[in-house]
Amino acid sequence: MIHPTAIIEDGAQLGENVAIGPFCVVGAAVRLGDGVRLDSHVVVAGDTSIGAGTRVFPFASIGSQPQDLKFHGEASRLEIGCNTVIREHVTMNPGTEGGGLLTKVGDNCLFMVGAHVAHDCQVSDNVILVNNATLAGHVEVGEFAIVGGLSAVHQFVRIGKHAMIGGMTGVENDVIPYATVTGNRAHLSGLNLVGLKRRGFDRDTIHAMRNAYRLLFAQEGTMAERLADVAEMFNGIEPVMDIVEFIRADSSRRVCQPKLDDAA
Repeated sequence: MIHPTAIIEDGAQLGENVAIGPFCVVGAAVRLGDGVRLDSHVVVAGDTSIGAGTRVFPFASIGSQPQDLKFHGEASRLEIGCNTVIREHVTMNPGTEGGGLLTKVGDNCLFMVGAHVAHDCQVSDNVILVNNATLAGHVEVGEFAIVGGLSAVHQFVRIGKHAMIGGMTGVENDVIPYATVTGNRAHLSGLNLVGLKRRGFDRDTIHAMRNAYRLLFAQEGTMAERLADVAEMFNGIEPVMDIVEFIRADSSRRVCQPKLDDAA
């Protein structure tokens, strides 16, 4: 199942039922899990592992040197999970010394045409990057998050699970879980209600999350005071506490805020 025009360097490890199409190049330190499919003209380089059942479409460049001037050839890795789809012209880079030497992508993800995952990113399971969405270095993306087309996420930003980034959005601050952000410079525009319903969150939980959101981003008091109030009032409601813990976690970025007329 390897096309005669493909180049497989000595040392590459291939699982069972791997399919490698015309003009692909697979480097010596690459590991492809069972059932991985490289359609054609795919380059997989560096210390890169791709999990079982993942499919890579033509002209993707996976595992090549990071686009970071501080990178000086140190040994680093790229790990891609199982059953992920990587469409045409997607680029993914391994880690750097400044970020733990590892870029990691989870299972069941979808990376549409031209998406980019930079060095040291940590992308969880079931994430979607729509066409030409780009993650700068050290970005963390939680499970089931969606990054809309032509969006750009600044380095070191955290995107919480089940968050929705609207198309053509510039994200320079952390996005809380379950939220939607939009704008030239992203602002919160409410909870990702469509996503919550699709994922089976019940009416009472969504109602509690909406009340917690309004309290968190009200104009009265400090954020620390509002966090304490929400944690006390909604203790035991897991999605609300996910948001509280996300905001309380250490981060080099501020938390993305709603516009004043959206917070009420």
